[in-house]
Amino acid sequence: MRNTVKTSLVIGLSLASIAALAASPSATQAQTDAGPVQGAESYGVLAFKGIPYVRPPVGDLRWRAPQPATPWKATRQATQFGADCAQQPFGGDAAPLGVATSEDCLYVNVWRPAAAGKPLPVMVWIYGGGFVNGGSSPPVYDGASFARSGVVLVSFNYRLGRFGFFAHPALSRSVGDAEPLGNYGYMDQLAALQWVQRNARAFGGDPANVTIFGESAGGASVLALMTSGLSQGLFAKAIVQSGGGRGALLPMRELHTDQPGLPSAESVGTAFAQAAGIDGDDAAALARLRALPAEKVVDGLNMGTMFNPTYVTGPIRDGKIVTDVPDAVIARGQQRQVPVMVGATSADLGLTQAKTKAELFATFGKAASRARQVYDPAGKADFAAIAQQVGADRTMAEPARLVARLVSAQGLPAYAYRFSYVAESARHDGRGAAHASELPFVFDTVPARYGQAATSADAQAAKQALAYWVAFATTGKPDVPGQPQWPAYTADNDAILDFTNDGPHAGPDAWKARLDVIEAAAK
Repeated sequence: MRNTVKTSLVIGLSLASIAALAASPSATQAQTDAGPVQGAESYGVLAFKGIPYVRPPVGDLRWRAPQPATPWKATRQATQFGADCAQQPFGGDAAPLGVATSEDCLYVNVWRPAAAGKPLPVMVWIYGGGFVNGGSSPPVYDGASFARSGVVLVSFNYRLGRFGFFAHPALSRSVGDAEPLGNYGYMDQLAALQWVQRNARAFGGDPANVTIFGESAGGASVLALMTSGLSQGLFAKAIVQSGGGRGALLPMRELHTDQPGLPSAESVGTAFAQAAGIDGDDAAALARLRALPAEKVVDGLNMGTMFNPTYVTGPIRDGKIVTDVPDAVIARGQQRQVPVMVGATSADLGLTQAKTKAELFATFGKAASRARQVYDPAGKADFAAIAQQVGADRTMAEPARLVARLVSAQGLPAYAYRFSYVAESARHDGRGAAHASELPFVFDTVPARYGQAATSADAQAAKQALAYWVAFATTGKPDVPGQPQWPAYTADNDAILDFTNDGPHAGPDAWKARLDVIEAAAK
């Protein structure tokens, strides 16, 4: 379904020029800094897949910072995805993997228009999956629609689970201060962005106009990159989709130091090693850890099992890549000074341990009375519905607003959104747009998600969302001709663009009272 776009939609191409490009071997080749690659052309889009951006993180490179890719001389075929990173696939994943998984997984993919003149804006996609699942191969992440819209779209894999976020005293002793520790998944993301800077021109892209965007754990990654001291010069704009923004999206451990109720990453890594029958903190212990089969390191870990005592649950405060929670860094004005788009879906992800309304409203502390008035004014609302609203508001919606407020307060452009559009075939329960449901619309890959159930209204919603994302990446302003103007966010106007079932609507956020009480309880 991904290759059914009509020729009439291909920007600036005729049938003759498409045929000429396809017939020329040089048109489907690119010279990377490691060696030449051969891609494939389809309907006006050149795709290059499975390009190594660093050496495979296997053997002695397991739990090491990324190392430069081994150069090659012969033209490398780049027409198939490389393996996605080692993981236990999750049955409810909104973007199921399209290829097998492996520890050898650090590959990048590029889509670009077949016909391009001046350097094009580059968008770099960072997938979600709770830092334990996800990959660049899902059909819903196909970059062809971005390329047809005049963008060079880049996606890549980064290490997950215990491969991506792990610490152990033996590992710390072996490296010392020579390189970062713990956040290997984030190191991969930085290495991929460095690859983009070195290679964007080879694919017709402008390395000075790079936008990073990601959803869920990918959105949290965008925030981490925005607030990391190691990301200077790697991107010019950022889009955060359901990535949190107040505190850490997942519990964040210190690298070396235990905290009350939250053991250090090294302590968690030691527990994993001991469960695998490995004691000690010397070179022999590290060698045994690196010799564990990949499936033993995965050990069933995925989004349904990630909260266990032998996994750190995601990123680590390591003092080099991650020094603080994102909102604290942004509040100090120490983040990358770039325009930001940020938002969440209308029925986003949020969990609560409360079992009754009384327990739920008690979590608001002094703001409990206000919370009742906002969420349950008549006292008759369904508990499950309120609990979902409160959880999603706390986890995604209000943190997104906080990021927009902090960025705009510094005089930087900030654009806030809510994605409320629900595919026509999924409107039977009336719950709103679920977590990650915007993905096939942003990528304009609705058929990949909904198949024959996709409708013309769904297709229209996808083209609208894609156009706003592309406009922001191109100019820093999400201005789309013929569509509602998206006002920049300020605390005074509290303006968002809401992607509704009736099309995009701009104006003051109708959820202001809800988000205000969430904010009050967070202070």
